[in-house]
Amino acid sequence: MIRFLNYTNARTFLFVPVLFGFAAITALAPTNAAAAEAATAHDSHPASDYFPPPESKGGWRKLDSPEDIQRLGGMDPDKLADLAEWLKRSDNRTFAADVIRHGYIVLEVERGNSAITDSRRVASCSKAICATVLAIASERSQHGLTPRKMTFSDPAFDYIPWAKPLSDPRKAKITVQQLLNHTSGICPEATGAPNDGSWEYILGLSGDPRTAKLAFDPGTGCGYSTIALSHASLVCENVTGEPYDQFAIEALFKPIGIEHWWFQYYDGGPKIGRHPSHGLGMPSRDMARIAYCMLHNGRWGDQQVIPEWFVEQTGQSTHNVHTPEMRWKLNPQVFSSGWERPAFHHGEDGRSGEGIPMDAREKPGSGGQLVAFVPSLDLVVTRQTGSSGDWAFEEYLRRACAAVIKDDAK
Repeated sequence: MIRFLNYTNARTFLFVPVLFGFAAITALAPTNAAAAEAATAHDSHPASDYFPPPESKGGWRKLDSPEDIQRLGGMDPDKLADLAEWLKRSDNRTFAADVIRHGYIVLEVERGNSAITDSRRVASCSKAICATVLAIASERSQHGLTPRKMTFSDPAFDYIPWAKPLSDPRKAKITVQQLLNHTSGICPEATGAPNDGSWEYILGLSGDPRTAKLAFDPGTGCGYSTIALSHASLVCENVTGEPYDQFAIEALFKPIGIEHWWFQYYDGGPKIGRHPSHGLGMPSRDMARIAYCMLHNGRWGDQQVIPEWFVEQTGQSTHNVHTPEMRWKLNPQVFSSGWERPAFHHGEDGRSGEGIPMDAREKPGSGGQLVAFVPSLDLVVTRQTGSSGDWAFEEYLRRACAAVIKDDAK
């Protein structure tokens, strides 16, 4: 059975259940005094040193006039207006989308979803978030701040005791990194196997050969795997001594001001029990905080929240596989540590990296979800729908990049 757990600050938020076990969390609006204080704080920070307060305390600064969008945001207002119309025409889903430049929201489009409070599922965007949280766990472990030490080059199943005895002896060779870059061989989506189930199913202990046996020897192929990232959440739990959700909240969400979220849980039998997977939901503006922290090399204010080595790693190749990914036949070099490098798309499955800077990182999710950042353009792009299905992920990012005024780019 799959369960969902919702967290929020009881003092400032209201919990409202919706269909399919998901939850929408609504924040009370800040007082006029708080909003004025936040606006003053906004004006006191140059773009490079600006970090938004939590939404309940004023949130992201936002530009509305074309003059300010051009002068402060360095964006072409007409191209952003065209992008807004493209977003509305791109599908019929409800959504919330944000484009952030120099720390200003220069475009926000909402159709049925609130960019501030709607915490519907973000699908595979949660993979990038999980990898980011796991990097924080690894960094802390090297400083003796967790019960166990872990690096991405370590054998992953050394940190997944619930999977013993292993259903396939080759699993012992899978590294933590391979869980994140889809080269582990664990149940690629190309097999058609469900992505959700009991922990026995996920770990290959249910008798289903699709999760029991690897599709290829670790590191020799590329098969996009949601189930591999569920393994990563267990690695995090074993290393930190805390359930994945609790560590993510304490180590990443709260330090950067995220206030709305829920986590997905899987149930297991008596030997495994109930644990959070990597799946989660959060609003567009809160996803943007994670990308914005990555944009600042993992820094938020005077705190190094995400290790800088991880930010650098997401822009590099983390494996030597060059054969096409099994499901979509994509260039496997697109996949790095949980995040993806969209400029490396060669046009497979209709996805092209043309017009996207080489340093861009993104994580698309089924249903038209997207979280992306482009350091060379000081740009963050997000979209949240809570739905499933295909969408023109790179076209959104490409159009946002094209709206940057060239003289203003780095």
